[in-house]
Amino acid sequence: MITRKPRIAITVGDPAGIGPEVARKAADDPRVCDACEVVIYGPPAGARFEPGVLSAEAGRAAYDAICAAVRDAQAGAVGGIATAPVNKLAFARAGLPWKGHTDLLADLTGAARVAMMFWSEPLKVVLATVHVPLAEVPRVLTRELLDGIMDVAARELPRFGVTAPRLALAGVNPHAGEHGLIGVEEQRVLGPAVEAARARGIDIQGPFPGDTIFVRAVRGEFDAVIACYHDQGLIPVKLLAFGTAVNVTLGLPIIRTSVDHGTAFDIAGKGVADPSSMIEATLLAARLAMSKRS
Repeated sequence: MITRKPRIAITVGDPAGIGPEVARKAADDPRVCDACEVVIYGPPAGARFEPGVLSAEAGRAAYDAICAAVRDAQAGAVGGIATAPVNKLAFARAGLPWKGHTDLLADLTGAARVAMMFWSEPLKVVLATVHVPLAEVPRVLTRELLDGIMDVAARELPRFGVTAPRLALAGVNPHAGEHGLIGVEEQRVLGPAVEAARARGIDIQGPFPGDTIFVRAVRGEFDAVIACYHDQGLIPVKLLAFGTAVNVTLGLPIIRTSVDHGTAFDIAGKGVADPSSMIEATLLAARLAMSKRS
């Protein structure tokens, strides 16, 4: 039986960055061509943007392309979306309230709870908080937030072939608070959240010290780690798999993957951008689209 390849949308992101270049390179990659049919979403034909130049116009163009791809994904015209990077400041200059793809996609699709996951072969990390200043993390890290993140992670990971996810929660303080000596969040919020999740049937342990839990996951003890803040989770992923890690939005009614890097204005327009992460993001979107059919 011949199975038709899924159609995957690639959005070019900020057209003044490296997004258009890596999108085209990914669409032309033989592995991508074998796995799916690519449809590129970008600015209208004839639109011109100076490479490496921040502008409101570029931010608006990136937003419009994302909206078009989401509409087509919701209508079933494409099986998933792989996004090139947007620029948060360009979004702001365009008067857009979203900090990036994750919160924008949640609004566009009406998703009640979403989570950012970075998927790589050696390590999978789900972020409890994303673009939050470090000083604000303890205030934002509530039981309600953690309950939702744990539920989404446990529910969504089976889509990636992890049938019975073994999760770990990283502590927010050094040594996971050392029984309250170096911070109380683990005792007051994180620990009770883990206990409640286990009572709901979720296989999760922690909170564990952040300086060792990622090593334990890489060695196979856990399938994914929930990190309390942005850099806590992204530093180990990018150290181990920069260029091949894929950003995935969990909890959406559509498939969305993305690159693990930014707009790289410093090399935009020079033809030297590495498309590896865009290729991996497109391949993962195609794989998820195929598994969704079965």
